[in-house]
Amino acid sequence: MGFSSTMYHLVFKRTSTFTLAVLTSTFFFERAFDMASEKIFDTINKGKQWKDIKHKYEN
Repeated sequence: MGFSSTMYHLVFKRTSTFTLAVLTSTFFFERAFDMASEKIFDTINKGKQWKDIKHKYEN
């Protein structure tokens, strides 16, 4: 039994499991993309954000 045959029987054979797989993978992709985007933004703007300079202005 190959990978594609296994995937068909486990995921693609029923609409409900296919829908659940799509929704689950979409959720995890969105979270990973959001975390990567935030990390890149924070790296590019290091030292310019409020969280980096807050200690200079708070008493």
